[in-house]
Amino acid sequence: MNGRQATVAYWALRIALGIVPIVAGADKFTNLLTNWPGYVSPFAARLLPMSPEAFMHVAGVIEILVGAAILLGFSRIFAWVAMGWLSAIVLELLTTGRYFDVAARDAVMATAAFALARLAEVVEHAPSHRRQPLESPTRA
Repeated sequence: MNGRQATVAYWALRIALGIVPIVAGADKFTNLLTNWPGYVSPFAARLLPMSPEAFMHVAGVIEILVGAAILLGFSRIFAWVAMGWLSAIVLELLTTGRYFDVAARDAVMATAAFALARLAEVVEHAPSHRRQPLESPTRA
């Protein structure tokens, strides 16, 4: 992969992992996309110090902050946060005994966040996001 390809992949992941958490986080307050409290397992609901609705509001704020941080160029840190957050969601969803399709989707998104974090280590560190190759070309 050359520097340009890495930069294109980085931007695709950065935009997707920035916008999707903001939209999902904002929807935690409206429940237009789905009934978010329904995703909280009974096990987790018993452990929470608040109602599932209140927990989803807190989760929404965190998702909005993480998505905004990624969009604003802090992917080197916040892509790791997104990966951990999404992995925790996967584990929580598995305890519901339902929503395995959503758990699989979030596992893929966690993997994408991992890829963004690794790409950000190189792309954001480069002097120019467009001109700096990730690796020097080999000579034949």
